[in-house]
Amino acid sequence: MTETDPAAPTATGPTATSPTAAGPAARLTAGPRRDPSPRPAATLALTSAATAVALMTYTAPMVTLPATAADLHTPLSAQAWLLNGTPLGLAALLLVAGSLADDYGRRRVFVSGTLALGLTTALGAFATSTWLFTLARVAQGAASAALLASSLGLIAHAFPTPGGRLRATGVWGAFVSGGIALGPLLAGAIPSWRPAYGVLAAAALIVAGLGSRALPESRSPRGGRPDLAGAVTFGLALAALVAALTLGRDGWLRAPVGLLLAAAAALAGGFVLVERRAPNPMIELGLLRRPPFLASSAGGLFTGLAVIGLFSFLPALLQQALGLSAMDTAWLFLLWSGLSFTVALQARRLAHRVPSRHQLALGFALHAAGVLAMLGAVGAASWPRLLPGLLLAGAGSGLLNAALPLLAVDSVPAARAAMGSGAQQTFRYIGSCAGVALTIALATSAGDPGRGADVALAVSAGLALGAAAVVLGLRERPPGRG
Repeated sequence: MTETDPAAPTATGPTATSPTAAGPAARLTAGPRRDPSPRPAATLALTSAATAVALMTYTAPMVTLPATAADLHTPLSAQAWLLNGTPLGLAALLLVAGSLADDYGRRRVFVSGTLALGLTTALGAFATSTWLFTLARVAQGAASAALLASSLGLIAHAFPTPGGRLRATGVWGAFVSGGIALGPLLAGAIPSWRPAYGVLAAAALIVAGLGSRALPESRSPRGGRPDLAGAVTFGLALAALVAALTLGRDGWLRAPVGLLLAAAAALAGGFVLVERRAPNPMIELGLLRRPPFLASSAGGLFTGLAVIGLFSFLPALLQQALGLSAMDTAWLFLLWSGLSFTVALQARRLAHRVPSRHQLALGFALHAAGVLAMLGAVGAASWPRLLPGLLLAGAGSGLLNAALPLLAVDSVPAARAAMGSGAQQTFRYIGSCAGVALTIALATSAGDPGRGADVALAVSAGLALGAAAVVLGLRERPPGRG
């Protein structure tokens, strides 16, 4: 059954009862219609499961990067593409997917994205070259964008009360951490990286089948035509930016990098012009003047830049520098990701006492303390010295994963929950693309793995502390001031 969002505004007076009213806009103003069985438990279970599978697909190459690169004959200069393919697809399509989900059906976009994730992951298992594998990873990112953006929209619809939404987004954020934890473990436990992708593909296809049967549809139709011009300009701008960030590690002054950056800037300017004139813009530009939305976006950007960027490449660095196996590295990083899962699951208990913005700042501070505690461990070839830092950084990551989805939903009108989720996660994966490229450049430029690792850790800590200051500064002004 298709229905309007329960949180969408209702109309009173002649408009709501006018006999001439017709179409989606009239149905929206006539007041919300509730699905008699919104199935909140099924919605939370399926969206969390799909999110975990998407994150497992994203993180699986972290511990298999050396083996995958050897199998595909990938040179060091191109290894960033093996990691950045998925975030490229994510960054380019998250906001577009969120906007489409709100307007045309969150279940429809969710099921389509989960099905596409299964198919593209299966294709990745059969890739025979670096570029075929990268293209499959980009497609996996695009599919993940559809399911991730629509997931929070489905949750916001199924849990309309603040308390219910708080618990649900906390569970969803914990499964983000859970997927990050399980991806490397699955990839490390299977002798070859290819069968691991087959297992993930099957899991995605199963969730897609269950979702098509169990999830209720929801949408917040605004009427009018979709903002296709905005979707195209925004997607191309982000694709150009991510490609430039990935190619930049081989030299920022090269012509292709400059051309891509110029194209990204021009397309971004075109996107702003399109959105100002569009009757149904993909993103309301007025949100950029709202501190909660800016805090959500900045939190996502710096999470990608400081946290995901570092921990995407650090497992491969430890295998190369310390001689750890893929499975050993996966178990080691389970301390970080497993604690992140636990903290994210319990962080809802802080929400009534600690605002989401303060949780973000604390999460960034704990990450900075954790990575600073790991300084010198790679140079000393001592994995036990990493343990305290991994625990601290894991607690910080859990707070970030709990606070970001709630802030993303709460920072936008309720009827645009999927768009808010897409915006926050777009910045998250733009940051991760830049962070991966930055981490690889720093870790490999010093010549000595220990020294390079320390530089990458110190930069990550500095970025995290800067992020804490930014999100604390983005507070609501009292009414009548400013």
